[in-house]
This record gives sequence, C-alpha cells and structure tokens, in this order.
Amino acid sequence: MVSRIRGRLNFMIPHIRQQSLALGLLALLLFCAGMYQQAAIGFDSRFVLFAQEMLRNGPSFFPTTYGQPYADYSGLSTLFIWLLSLPFGQVTSLTAWLPSAIAAAVIVTLMYRLLAPYSTRWALLSIALMLLTNTFITETRAVSLDLMLAAVAFSVFYLGYTADHFAAPRRRVLIFALLMLGFWIRGPIGLVIPAGMLCSYFLVNRQWRRLIVFGLLAALLLAVCIGLLLWMADISGGPAFLQDVIRMQFMGRMDGSEGSNGVLYYFTSSMGNYALAWPLAVLALGAVALTGPKEAGPALRLMQYCVAAGLIVMIGLSVPQAKKARYLLPMLPMAAIVAAYPFYATQGRLLGWLRGLMQGLWLLIPGLLIVALLVVRRKFPEDVTHLTSLFILLGMLQVIALAALKQSRWRAQALAFCAVLALWSFYILQFEPVQRQLYDTQAFSREAFELVQNDPAPLVMHGMGKDAKAIKFMVNIPQDLHPVFTESPQELENLKAPAWLMMDLNLYKALQGTAVGALPPVLSGRFDKNDFVLLHLKQIP
Repeated sequence: MVSRIRGRLNFMIPHIRQQSLALGLLALLLFCAGMYQQAAIGFDSRFVLFAQEMLRNGPSFFPTTYGQPYADYSGLSTLFIWLLSLPFGQVTSLTAWLPSAIAAAVIVTLMYRLLAPYSTRWALLSIALMLLTNTFITETRAVSLDLMLAAVAFSVFYLGYTADHFAAPRRRVLIFALLMLGFWIRGPIGLVIPAGMLCSYFLVNRQWRRLIVFGLLAALLLAVCIGLLLWMADISGGPAFLQDVIRMQFMGRMDGSEGSNGVLYYFTSSMGNYALAWPLAVLALGAVALTGPKEAGPALRLMQYCVAAGLIVMIGLSVPQAKKARYLLPMLPMAAIVAAYPFYATQGRLLGWLRGLMQGLWLLIPGLLIVALLVVRRKFPEDVTHLTSLFILLGMLQVIALAALKQSRWRAQALAFCAVLALWSFYILQFEPVQRQLYDTQAFSREAFELVQNDPAPLVMHGMGKDAKAIKFMVNIPQDLHPVFTESPQELENLKAPAWLMMDLNLYKALQGTAVGALPPVLSGRFDKNDFVLLHLKQIP
C-alpha cells in the first residue's frame, strides 16, 4: 500500500505542487481582502506601536514602547512588519497583518500537499474546516504570533512525515532552522511546541532512536537559544530588563502571574473557540474508534499521527498556568484533518452520519448569516457599509449551496466552499467594521493630540495603564511621546501646571470636589468603547 502511494505521488507531485501553490495564493488573497487602511484596535495596537517605533528609531533585539525595550517578545515578529512597512514609509494594517496572513497561507498550502496524495476531497474539506474556525479567522486578520508559530509547527510535522512516507529528502537542517524561527517568534514555547509535535510522530511510529536523538538536539538548541536571548536582554536593558524577560517569558507564564485558567481549559472551554473543527474532530475520532477498521492503512495512520500531535500541544500547553485560546492554534490544522477524515473513510454508518451532519451545517451557514445580518442591522442601524451587497452575496451563496445538493460528486466541496465564502464575507464586510467602530481609538487620540500640539504641555494619562489603554492612544500618534502616568488623586493634586490630563469619564466624575474635578473637559469622546475626557490644567498668570 505504501509503495502504491509513493508511486502515485511520484506521478502526481508536479500537479499537487502547482495546485497547492495556487490554493495558497487564493487563500492569501482572501486573507488580505480589505486590509490596507484599517485603524489598529485591541491587542494589535501593541504590535503596531512596536513597528512604528522601530520604523522611527531603527531595528533592535527587542521591540520598544516609549523608547524602552519591551520584555515579553523578541524583536523578530516586529522586524517582519518593519521590513514590509519600509516601502510605504508607515505601518499600515496590511503590513502589520501580512505576516499572519502569509503564515495562514503556508498552512493551507502544506495541508493540501500532505493530504492530496490520499484524497483531494479530504485535503480541501480539511482546509475548509480550518477556515471556518472562529479563532483562525480572527487571528489571520490580526498580528498573531501564535498563527506564525502554527505555521512553523505544521511545517516541522510536514517535513518529518513526508520524509518517511512520500520519499522526500530528510531536511534536518531546515527542521532545526524552523525550530529556531519558532523560538524567536514566540519564545521558548515556540521551539517546544513544534519539537513536541515531531516527537509525537516518532513516538507513535516507535522510532525510538530518532525520538531520543531529536529530543536531545532540540533540548540543546533550546538551551542555546535561551542563553542567547538572556544575553541580548542584558545588553539591551541591563540586569533589571533581564529580570523582566525572565519573569515575562518564563516564570510569568508558568506560575500564572500573567493570567491563568483551569487545567482542563483547552479540553473544555476552548471547544467553542475552535468550532467547528475541534468538536467535529472529537466526534470523528469516536466514530472511527467505534467503526474499527480491520487494518490501519496509510491514511488512517496519518490521522493517528495528527491526533497525537494535536494532543501533545493541548497537554503541553495545559502545564503552564497562563492559558489563552489563541495559544492553541498549532493544534487547529490537526483537528481539521481529523474532523474531515469521514470524507476519506466512507465505510460505516457513524461516519456517514457525520458526513451528513457537516454538509447540513455548511448548507445552513449562508442562511444563518443572513439572519445574523438582520440582527446586526437592527442593533447598529448607523452602520450600513456594504449591507446591500452583502445581502446579495449571501443570498447567491445560499442558492448555490442548495443547487449543489444535486451534485453528489462535488456536493461536499461546493457546500464547504459556499460556507467559507459566506463566513469570511460576513466577517470582513460586516463584523470588522462594527468592531472597529465600537473599539475605535483613532478619532479621539488624534483630536486630543492636535490640542496638545497647539498648546504644548506634558500629557498626563490618569488610570490608563502604561501597557494597556495608553498603548491604544500612542499607536495613533505620528511621533515618539513620553506621557506622565498617574494612578491616584494625590498624584493629580501634585501636578504642576501647565498640563493636559486624559482619563476615563467615570474617573473624572469620581474626582468631583477636587481641583482637577473642577476643570471643564476640553474634549469628550469615545475611546476603546468607553467615554473619555481631555482636561487642560493651565498655568496661573
């Protein structure tokens, strides 16, 4: 069986490469649609600010905020954005998001190359399930180090698998280069996750010698990278900054001081974040176990390798106390492959039931999104951007999906294609504009900065947090700025005029009866879904 697969692959490999590249390019165009001039909001603000400061001050080992090195990340991901931004002379949403979009397109390309030798239908539907996952969509259209890590991890798994099963050359140097890339993108976890996924493959395959040798070499590489990281931290910011790097990139994630969730978080709460792929993968795995095929062919073995790789990610990430849904992205391609397996293994009533369930869900998605669009339209009547065109597009996709029910050969692929286009169209044309309207910080920031420029004085940010709301202000300012940060009313009382004061409206109301509370707002407006005010503490003549 393996020899037949290899023979088929030798015949098909030029076509598979061409098809995978075309598919990856189409996916990249979808991921980049409408990216160019969107304002930074939320978590993106931090990375856009990193890139802006690098563009103004030059590249560095660590990204900077307020001119000071930032300990939680190395500078490589910021360097990617900086390089893409150089031709434009500014950081745009396109240059900020493009590394994530490229990473997602790489995963699409390699998933097709991995599965197409067995079944193009399995390959296409696995990709579709991944593209229908909420966390994948939101992270593709954002600055996502975890999505870049997912691309690195899947590439390492792909290289290890194809060397054994598709007679591909063993690219050990490339694998270790990818492990280093993962480290410099995401820190220690960026090396451990892809190494663990490849180790799980060796473990299931009972390749003990390769498991031990590779594990030891990966551990040695990890130690070297950590030593280099700490050395760079020391020369970048001295002993104090070195301790910050150790706390934020190592101890903070392990002991939960940077935020924590329960031990079983990834096995329970994350299912909603990774629907449809993750819940359907569990059902598919159960159906395969109950169906009990008589012999394990190469495709079933590949599914088992994917299960092991996905589990090693989930179990490994459950050890640190710091847990966030996006950390689990390296597991997603594996879950999508397992979830789509019923479209390869067609025997068995349970697998047939799962195929019907998935096709039914794909059929309903355009119609459900039309209903969701009506609800959004009623809740946000002022936002009519692309409303008519989106209604028409979703209606057309629903009609195409209904027509595809008569085509048994391509029915599943057509339904999945319509569902993917419907969901991404809804997200890009409706969800993103509403989200950016709600969490906008650009309008207030630019008006406030213009007032400060017209009457120069120190800008005081009260109760905003140097690494929180303040970042969302700074990302909209076209130059370096060093605000003064205060947290208590006593600090405000000790301020010397002249000064500009920016704060949440609720904090301003709490200061009524004080000298600052008596100042009338010079500017009021919405800032990151909250009401903010700008006050002017003038010099007394």
